[in-house]
Amino acid sequence: MFPATKPPAPADNLLLGALPAEDRRRLLPHLELVALPVGKVISEPGERVSHVFFPTGGIVSMLALLDDGTSAEIAIVGIEGVVGISSFLGDAQEFGPRYRRAVTMAGHAYQLRVDVLMEEFKRDGELRRQLLRHTQALITQIALTAVCNRLHRLQQQMCRWLLLRLDRLGGSELFATHKQIANQLGVRREGVTEAVSHLEQCVCECYGVIEKEYARLLGVTSIRASLSRTGG
Repeated sequence: MFPATKPPAPADNLLLGALPAEDRRRLLPHLELVALPVGKVISEPGERVSHVFFPTGGIVSMLALLDDGTSAEIAIVGIEGVVGISSFLGDAQEFGPRYRRAVTMAGHAYQLRVDVLMEEFKRDGELRRQLLRHTQALITQIALTAVCNRLHRLQQQMCRWLLLRLDRLGGSELFATHKQIANQLGVRREGVTEAVSHLEQCVCECYGVIEKEYARLLGVTSIRASLSRTGG
């Protein structure tokens, strides 16, 4: 499964990596490494959440769905966080009946049963604090994504979209079709093609606000710098 390199470690996820060693040892027997292939649907609208996922690579998108079948990305989660926050916020459905979580960049994650997570959450220790900080940062990302998609030019939206991913993947290259970008931004593919041809240094403030909030709440310099230290 990992012929060239060692398998990812739980600490490669920044949230798990921020836990005291004793807390990670307590979770270790319950953490299962799973693949995140592109297109894998982690949950459909209205499904009950049975596991949470701590990505060690790749990107999971949170997609808002409309009745006509169209969708738009409202946030992403990568090595900085956890997928499945509803489990510790008191709701069995991840963001209710209108949202899907799906893998849009391949990687791996450690999955953890919700009942195990809740036992640890009730300890009121570092894991609880890290989960709540991640949730606060995620809310910032959702809010700024909505503002950006409403008020900023498509080129600026694309810069935010690209940079958030590059930070979480730790590289300088990203492979995505114009159709994939259009679907996740909720815009026409022709608009993406035109925007790419004019894409330069046009990122808006939304990207910086989102990443500074994650860095502040995670207690790191930046997500990209932290990924480099973990060897990603």
